[in-house]
Amino acid sequence: MKNYETVIGLEVHVELATKTKIFCSCSTEFGGAPNTHTCPVCTGMPGSLPVLNKQVVEYAMAVGLATNCTITQHCKFDRKNYFYPDNPQNYQISQLYEPICRNGYVEIKTEDGTEKKVRIHEIHMEEDAGKLIHDDFNDASLVDLNRSGVPLIEIVSEPDMRSAEEVIAYLEKLRLIIQYLGASDCKLNEGSMRADVNLSVREEGAEEFGTRTEMKNLNSFKSIARAIENERNRQIDLLESGEEVLQETRRWDDTKEYSYPMRSKEDAQDYRYFPDPDLTPIDISDEWMEEVKAKEPEFRDEKMARYISEFDLPEYDADIITLYKPLADLFEETVALGNKPKEVSNWIMGETMRLCKEESVDPDQVSVSAENLSKLIKMIEDSTINRGAAKEVFEAMFKEDVDPEMYVEEHNMKQDNDEEGLKEIIKKVIEENPKAADDVRNGKEKAIGALVGQTMKATQGKANPGLVNKLIKELL
Repeated sequence: MKNYETVIGLEVHVELATKTKIFCSCSTEFGGAPNTHTCPVCTGMPGSLPVLNKQVVEYAMAVGLATNCTITQHCKFDRKNYFYPDNPQNYQISQLYEPICRNGYVEIKTEDGTEKKVRIHEIHMEEDAGKLIHDDFNDASLVDLNRSGVPLIEIVSEPDMRSAEEVIAYLEKLRLIIQYLGASDCKLNEGSMRADVNLSVREEGAEEFGTRTEMKNLNSFKSIARAIENERNRQIDLLESGEEVLQETRRWDDTKEYSYPMRSKEDAQDYRYFPDPDLTPIDISDEWMEEVKAKEPEFRDEKMARYISEFDLPEYDADIITLYKPLADLFEETVALGNKPKEVSNWIMGETMRLCKEESVDPDQVSVSAENLSKLIKMIEDSTINRGAAKEVFEAMFKEDVDPEMYVEEHNMKQDNDEEGLKEIIKKVIEENPKAADDVRNGKEKAIGALVGQTMKATQGKANPGLVNKLIKELL
């Protein structure tokens, strides 16, 4: 069998975090009853006219500047004509001839640790289509136009990636840049970040690209990686058996781990693009561009370096925390409330990540507030509760965002710091565990653990473990 090289380019669609749609004032909020976030403009009613949302241009510009693109200072919108049931106008307003951003790149780390530039061909603005809801029981499809007109940017890469690992590294880098900018939440599970994979294979050493296919319906990094591996193998099998790879759009079924053809792949001329007659061109001044550039936040790499130098965090902690902007925000806000950076980091790295794994929650979705985490840490420091109880309280905060002080009161979890009362309990524990007591007297330090454990059990976990330890040593 010959050796093959995989060639991959991506089209990444990102829903922007504006409050209203790109050409009307309807809400962009996710969810809502079907067809309630709609008006004559986003439902394509005759005679309705689009009005451009300025914030969409600023978000697109911000992403372009952060990904080293050249901004097209005179750009315009075009109509992309196609019929589909969830496309109410029978055309989509997009940008073909003069996209807002061109010729950028992001740097990723490859599997062997080296830096690699993935070039960005262009970034253009466009409107999202609606959504079809398939009703198998009634053998019908229903149209929900809440998503119609939600602003998108499409980030089109050059075919510079060679493996699923490089694709995921590129997507993670893009997601972090966009999240840190506040331009989108990039939730793959809600469709606010979606990737179409253009993939071909060629013999190693060949200069010409093979025939590419486009794969849609990819809504998680894991499904993207599986789809790439599957499509690579499918194309190699076709070539090895002397068959041709057809240029087509395929839909990936992640449950069956199988892709099937949807339609032949269209070219630009199939969409009959022409300049949109209802929208004037956009002129971006140098001053406007500088304003957007000046609002750039501290990005992940800078933030990570600062956490290590300013807060003396281990590199591993800084790497994990800054990988998710909500966690970085939680860390900084909790430290700003007067808590020790390493203590805050320990709660994020330990209990937060553990519960994310156990509850199958994406770290991007963690809703613990800095105020509540700060309260919890202070209750441990002033011995109101012990660490065992604190873990139980934190789990309630993680799942229901409860106030830790109220939770401790309601569940009678305050730590027992009464020395005289504890001494009586410990004396009884020593009487009931003579061997462990003798071991401690004979210098076996580890044996004290059994006595501490029995005391904690007798106090239903409310005793102060440090105080219990101290009192056992005094009594023995």
